[in-house]
Amino acid sequence: MNWEVKVYHSELKRADSSTVTTTGYMPGFGNDFETEALPGALPQGMNSPQKCAYGLYGEQLSGTAFTAPSHQNERTWCYRIRPSVKHTGRFAPIDVPYWKSAPNVDPKVASLGQYRWDPVPHTEDKLTWITGMRTMTTAGDVYTQVGMAAHVYLVTASMQDEYFYSADSELLIVPQEGRLRLATELGVIELEPKEIAIIPRGLLYRVELVEGPARGFVCENYGQKFDLPGRGPIGANCMANRRDFKTPVAAFEDRDAKSRVVIKWQGQFHETWIDHSPLDVVAWHGNYAPVKYDLRNYCPIGAILFDHPDPSIFTVLTAPSGVEGTANIDFVLFRERWMTMEDTFRPPWYHKNVMSELMGNIYGEYDAKPNGFAPGGMSLHNMMLPHGPDNEAFEKATFADLQPNKLDNTMSFMFETRFPQHLTAFAAQEAPLQDDYIDCWDSLTKHFDGTPEGNWGK
Repeated sequence: MNWEVKVYHSELKRADSSTVTTTGYMPGFGNDFETEALPGALPQGMNSPQKCAYGLYGEQLSGTAFTAPSHQNERTWCYRIRPSVKHTGRFAPIDVPYWKSAPNVDPKVASLGQYRWDPVPHTEDKLTWITGMRTMTTAGDVYTQVGMAAHVYLVTASMQDEYFYSADSELLIVPQEGRLRLATELGVIELEPKEIAIIPRGLLYRVELVEGPARGFVCENYGQKFDLPGRGPIGANCMANRRDFKTPVAAFEDRDAKSRVVIKWQGQFHETWIDHSPLDVVAWHGNYAPVKYDLRNYCPIGAILFDHPDPSIFTVLTAPSGVEGTANIDFVLFRERWMTMEDTFRPPWYHKNVMSELMGNIYGEYDAKPNGFAPGGMSLHNMMLPHGPDNEAFEKATFADLQPNKLDNTMSFMFETRFPQHLTAFAAQEAPLQDDYIDCWDSLTKHFDGTPEGNWGK
């Protein structure tokens, strides 16, 4: 895990004579990386030399407390054109009306229930990463750094001379339509559907629209950062493998232009103005960095004789809570896979859960809900509320000829948390809520026959 990658990265010239580097990636999750966009920009053998090369400033970005255990300690040393204190000025509060933080309990909104939404429709409005964020649910408490929020993003325009960072959270981004470019302090990530990206807390970035309109999902993690789950007896391989995560190489902008920086802090938004691009890190080393992952590299695990394990086997990333084995957030993926179990009801079973489950459909058909769960749609089954397959899925699975079959053309996910998720006013009143979703179980009927001769279903 603690190995280093050093990359020399080519430099491009913009039309305005400013510089920016091309895109490239280094493999690994949680590794110690080192990368420089100009040869010799990265100090060797020390972090804070008296004089940095190229007249750069040395600065540390800490993702954990200095005294965190070594296996959890995260920090990155940056060598930049200006220190970060030059990237902010006086702050002024601004209103970002659709981006909400927990606690956000609206007494006029009932969060108790099973809910499903059609895709939030695109709009002709000019929406950037900030103005196009639509919060669906919140959970926990942003002030004490526990819990999460689930959002849908709609992006129709790039951020122009505008930058953002969240002091509250790291963001897990799950595209569903369109392509984005995330220009961060530590490098550039190109992002498209079937991929995900994680932007760490406190990291400054700009979101550009490459192909749109773009729509997707965001899990805002207030708590401990996402990590790979322990595999236990599964062993060293399958699920999400560390080598498949990609961290960008160093990229920088040396550009003088009036720029707006927006910061999310304790659920509130503030703006400040500067006269240059803050994406000016020429070289860096450390393990606190953005990362992307291709969900098509996720290798599912499942049963090969009878029954099927709990859906926790599909966990891609987990953010721990203070309760061992109970996550602040799990990011779970349901993708194409073979079903081979004998004498087994193969779809997800009916259940009540101490966890709250928010699902999103990236593409295709979800096997437990063949009708009404469209790509781009979402559903919420809050803690201790029963849910499971609709009648069509039940009948099909109960009477199927159980041959090996492949679930194909399907990719959906779940943001699961130990906290109840509260609907925002947008989710309850403006988003395309399916009022009849609860009716999907109406056609389930009683099959009970108390006689030995009944032997229903055989």
